[in-house]
Amino acid sequence: MKLIKLTAISAAVLASTAALAAEPVVVVDDNTAVAYEAEPVAVAYEAEPAYAYNADAGVVRNTTGAVVGGTKTFFQTAINPAAVSAEVGTLGYGANIAWGLNENTELQAGWAGGDVADLFGGDFDADDVNYDVDADFSNPYLGVQLRPTGNWFTMGAGIIVPDNDIDVTANAEGNFFKLDGIQYNAKQTGTLQGTMEHRNKLAPYATIGFRPNITENFGLFGELGAAYMGKTDATVTSSNPNQDVNYTDANGDTQTIKGSEVAQIAERELEDKDYLEWLPIVKVGATYRF
Repeated sequence: MKLIKLTAISAAVLASTAALAAEPVVVVDDNTAVAYEAEPVAVAYEAEPAYAYNADAGVVRNTTGAVVGGTKTFFQTAINPAAVSAEVGTLGYGANIAWGLNENTELQAGWAGGDVADLFGGDFDADDVNYDVDADFSNPYLGVQLRPTGNWFTMGAGIIVPDNDIDVTANAEGNFFKLDGIQYNAKQTGTLQGTMEHRNKLAPYATIGFRPNITENFGLFGELGAAYMGKTDATVTSSNPNQDVNYTDANGDTQTIKGSEVAQIAERELEDKDYLEWLPIVKVGATYRF
């Protein structure tokens, strides 16, 4: 009877103290005190997802600092990008992948290139000479995209690794090439052709833009900015390098130089153009967010 009584009392006490399962339960029978250690109650928690869509900002939320976290977190972040984008602009045609560092910051890695001369109109002026352009761009880049106000407005910065080939052909103005204010006979000079290459192997860039969301997964973007490409190295040659070329100097006297010398003058003009140090960045594109 004593055992049955003890068992009944113990069951009642344990049932009434389930919420305090971590605390010991004491049962008293006559002058005997017996302590029972209650089993812990299992509580289920639902973990927050590592990547949650923020409809207002259009970026991922709560990425837990994956880039500076442990190996597992870094790996999960690397294989789970926040977004992929396709773009077209002055850097070329390309795409990028973005990883969310937090709800307002994304790390981007991308590439843009190809023949983009037509985006500039296919020609440009250097002083008084117009040049037709044929370009083959390759611009891999790494950058950070910020949403400082948490909405569609963005600011970007990063580094481009440019490998851009620019071929130019000078167009005569009538019967002359006008260089440094002097007119050189175009027929005697022959065709002036050359190449241009920026000296910077790493080019910093900065942009501002907008990235509105169209749906939960799709969005558009546009960016404006510039990249500092550095001074330009140019090489220009004449198809008649040894031909005598007539010109009239500042005093009105007729002088003669070789076609190769005319090409060197054109080469110096191309390298002296300061505006070529800065490559404008204008691009638009579409984004898919995971």
